[in-house]
Amino acid sequence: MRNRLSIVVLLFALCSLCSVEAQKTAFPFFDQSGKIRLQTTELDALADTIAVISHRADDIVWARVVYRVIDMREKQNYRLYFPTRYDNPTYRNLFKVMLDAICEDGLTAYERGVEFLPQYSRPLTAEDLQANTQLPKESEDEENAYLIEADALGTPTLNVDNFSYYVKNQLKYIIQEVIFFDKHSSRLYSKIIGIAPMYSAHPHKQDASAMSSLHTSILFWVLFDDLRPYLAKQYMINNGNEVQRLTMDEFFAQRLYNSYLLGDNNMFGRMLLDYDQMVDEEKFEAYVKKEQKRIETELLNFEQDLWEY
Repeated sequence: MRNRLSIVVLLFALCSLCSVEAQKTAFPFFDQSGKIRLQTTELDALADTIAVISHRADDIVWARVVYRVIDMREKQNYRLYFPTRYDNPTYRNLFKVMLDAICEDGLTAYERGVEFLPQYSRPLTAEDLQANTQLPKESEDEENAYLIEADALGTPTLNVDNFSYYVKNQLKYIIQEVIFFDKHSSRLYSKIIGIAPMYSAHPHKQDASAMSSLHTSILFWVLFDDLRPYLAKQYMINNGNEVQRLTMDEFFAQRLYNSYLLGDNNMFGRMLLDYDQMVDEEKFEAYVKKEQKRIETELLNFEQDLWEY
């Protein structure tokens, strides 16, 4: 009888301890000043434990690399573009998160390369970043202005006065994504390898072809896994619901953004826009849409074709 009583007392003590611990970790909705509380302090600790799925090379039996464009003018992507003000104390847009990580924490940015395909082999210096973020001039006599400037020590610094002006034309991102099949879990996965911001009004932008113009608009490439710790610390601006707590890392992990296909790795080394020199101008748009649909259909049908019903 005494043994049973001891067990009951022990269980009660354990339950009480768990209840106390739960109360300690239950964060209030309002802070001490009465404002809605954002749990950014706790996110600093959680950002070091980002969920990563490890896949064995022997289990990957099929993979395909594709390139997609995320357009900020799409309603579904607004939360990546806003706020555009530099001095917002709570929220930052995706571009600001990337710039702060590069200028303040030394996140490595890579060159866009001679060809469109990223190599992640040559990190950009502060001088390179300054040259890539030059603002367009209204006249030849006007002095050059930059978003990122190199100081005397060769460290990149963000010119806050030019941020709001610059971000107005920073309307697109390109992501390099690999879609692969893991036979161990019998699932099709997708992973973003790299992401690059594009600036539509770049002064060195070429007009020779659609693809060369797009290539010159790329400011730099960033490895997405290097960027994830910074995305995990930044909440998205609310979308009509102040209670919703969604980090940028969760936004990408849940694929809540909208994008369209630019091309894939192929034996010709061409993106869809490269065909503007080979297809009549009147038929080019229809051709690109047809090719986009073809590639998307192939990706969709691959997993379905593995099974018999």
